[in-house]
Amino acid sequence: MKKDPIAVLEIGTSRTVVCVGEPDDSGNIRLTGMGSFPTNGVRKGQIIDFKKVANGVEAARVQAEDESEINIWQVHLAVTGAHITAQPHLERVAIQAADKIVTSDDIEELDDILSEPVLDAERVLLHTLNQYWDVDDQNGIANPEGMRCNMLSRNALVVSGLQNRVDNFKQVVADLKMDVVDVVFDGVAASRAVLSTAQKRDGVVLIDLGAGTTSVMVFQNQVVTELFCLGVGGDHVTYDIACGFNINWSKAEEIKCKFGRATLDAQSAQERIKIPGRETFGPDSINAKSLQVIINARLDEIFKIIKDRLQEAGLMFNLGAGLVLTGGGAALTDIESLAQRIFNLPCHKGKILNVDGFSERSDPESYATVAGLLRYAYDALETKKNSRGIWGRFSEKFLGK
Repeated sequence: MKKDPIAVLEIGTSRTVVCVGEPDDSGNIRLTGMGSFPTNGVRKGQIIDFKKVANGVEAARVQAEDESEINIWQVHLAVTGAHITAQPHLERVAIQAADKIVTSDDIEELDDILSEPVLDAERVLLHTLNQYWDVDDQNGIANPEGMRCNMLSRNALVVSGLQNRVDNFKQVVADLKMDVVDVVFDGVAASRAVLSTAQKRDGVVLIDLGAGTTSVMVFQNQVVTELFCLGVGGDHVTYDIACGFNINWSKAEEIKCKFGRATLDAQSAQERIKIPGRETFGPDSINAKSLQVIINARLDEIFKIIKDRLQEAGLMFNLGAGLVLTGGGAALTDIESLAQRIFNLPCHKGKILNVDGFSERSDPESYATVAGLLRYAYDALETKKNSRGIWGRFSEKFLGK
């Protein structure tokens, strides 16, 4: 039986992308249509010009519809921004049965409690990510059903965002006569595209380097132990280049993409880089070493902020799978070497593992969010379709399933 196509939307700071994926009977997903359009009206993951954002979404949707030959009327939406936070949350229930054996009813009771955590009035729930169960004083239980205890506890990360900021993105979609099926944090989506079960088990840090934001996900022992988003990204590098050489934004971005590198390279340091379009005012070229120093300084700062956050949380251990970089910023030359030096961990660019069709695109790591969103959407829809009681609802929220 043919499965329905899935459409997803990412409104990034620099680029808006709409993708269509079609699953087969085996659950494999292939990209069948993509629309991409430069974003205007978003800064650091927040809307600052509603009409410009809507125009970009509509342009990307038309492209994706033409390529996939379907009409897009509903989407799964990725969101990002420093307003998105994750807080540890613990709930517990006393086991009432005389034999003290944990049943599915006990698990369902906890699941229902965690499905509606108490949040501040201005915040909206995005995800409840299961971590592990406690059975009395025994920690780290994967599945407590059938075990004996007096008190059953469940540990989770509750991911939320500011209601108004999330609603603004949803309103853009609604005004274009589309429905939002679900809203997903971009780091959660990207992790579904590029991380394997083995990496999550061994411990891994995913760093998604966007234009206006940088999202971080940490997995240890197959569960999410931390996530956060910084309001800084590749646009800040571009801004530094523009200020440093007194050139406009578009020229700075072009120079960064064509000639930029994350580390200092002695071999190319003395080269001159021609400023595109510079014909009259000022010098027509810049020094490669100066460019490298500017880029290196900003990326060094971003990576050290992330490392400090992880050290403060006590998470710079059990990271056997090292670092994985995604997002447009991951395309910068030698960025893996810089990250490896700062974190003292192995590092590589993320490869899209479980959605076909992205490897044919340039810089496929920059599409990790939309690729992972296709996988996330398919898994969520299948879980709802095949759900049989509590374990269906439980696995839907369990990122590592």
